[in-house]
Amino acid sequence: MGRVTHVVTIDEAARRIGENLELVELVSANSDNIDYGEKIWVDDGTEEGTTTFTDRGIECLQELLADIRTWKGGILGFLRAEKCDPDVIERIMADEKNR
Repeated sequence: MGRVTHVVTIDEAARRIGENLELVELVSANSDNIDYGEKIWVDDGTEEGTTTFTDRGIECLQELLADIRTWKGGILGFLRAEKCDPDVIERIMADEKNR
């Protein structure tokens, strides 16, 4: 298998797949949700760094989000289970209504 030579930032990944950035951040925060090695943290000199994804990592995001939407409660149920801030839930769900 070849080495990864191209990654995209988390905000670009969210834009490419047409998803809310906050939702992508929440879903990808759990490293078990993305195949190993497909989410890469980049040290950019800040405390937070930058999260990036390989092409396969982006596919993992798409697959997981599609799966979550089939769960009882869907995205809202996921957000509640993750104990998200009500303001975050409101913003994400507003975007969900526009899908």
